[in-house]
Amino acid sequence: MKARYLEIEKLFLSKYAMPSCETRGREIPVEPCPLRTEFQRDRDRIIHSKAFRRLKHKTQVFISPEGDHYRTRLTHTLEVTQIARTIATGLCLNADLTEAIALGHDVGHTPFGHAGEEVFSRLLGKPFRHNEQSRRVVEVLENDGKGLNLTWEVRDGIENHKLSLHPATLEGKVVSYSDRIAYINHDIDDAVMAGVITEDMIPKDCVEVLGATKSARVNTLVLDMVNFSYDKPQVALSRDVQYALDKLYAFMNEKVYAYHSAKGEETKAKKLLETLYFYYLEHFEEVPDPYHRMSAECGRERSVCDYLASMTDRYAVSTYEKLFIPNDWR
Repeated sequence: MKARYLEIEKLFLSKYAMPSCETRGREIPVEPCPLRTEFQRDRDRIIHSKAFRRLKHKTQVFISPEGDHYRTRLTHTLEVTQIARTIATGLCLNADLTEAIALGHDVGHTPFGHAGEEVFSRLLGKPFRHNEQSRRVVEVLENDGKGLNLTWEVRDGIENHKLSLHPATLEGKVVSYSDRIAYINHDIDDAVMAGVITEDMIPKDCVEVLGATKSARVNTLVLDMVNFSYDKPQVALSRDVQYALDKLYAFMNEKVYAYHSAKGEETKAKKLLETLYFYYLEHFEEVPDPYHRMSAECGRERSVCDYLASMTDRYAVSTYEKLFIPNDWR
């Protein structure tokens, strides 16, 4: 069965794709699976990891929104994965590698979205980037400190999934674009639902090029990328569509990502994480393994940040309440 699948890859995949049989492999060699390719195994390892499950209770943009339909990191990840697989299939790239990268790209995100990154960057005195933390999670922190032992290509794609970076494979670049396509469009949905913006505020020239609805915009972007990049050693959008996407991103930065209503609870969230950080530095014996155990290699400050970064929003809040709020007041 697996041999047949690898033969299909040889026939179907573009010459610019990364075939499963050409992976650089894992840091710790393992027995091959008789059924799954190495990238399919990586996909499964990520899906079954604790870090992946925690994404369902981590903030996307809106901290503690009232309502069941706002995106979380998990729903964002699933939307990225769906878009990325569609593009990869259209370009005859390795959809399994693309899917594995997409599923793992945000497992290093902190509670409370990018607010957590800002806190840990300030406390550590150096940038704390979620893409680098995602690679750290799958390499070092997950599985009780053993890591997931993923292939080199998946780890590279996870670390370099930001659009400004340069993954080694085109599959990784597909995930970079899919991440932005997904979050810009679903964040518009959430921002409209929250009353931060209205549909008629979206720049008219963006609507003319990309479409007036989320599904229309995503469809335009996906089709343009496949048509523009097919059978080329690159993944990109045509000039006009790229310009419209960039303008839409600038609009979201101004009206949503930096808007005080979207960040209304951010100051409290930052103070909460900072308070927990100094508490666990002072009571380091309460930091659980593997974070406590790894302090010999990376230092207590980084171990505490690793532990706090692993928390979901609700677990961070409940931990704060347990430590600092009297029982009768909870």
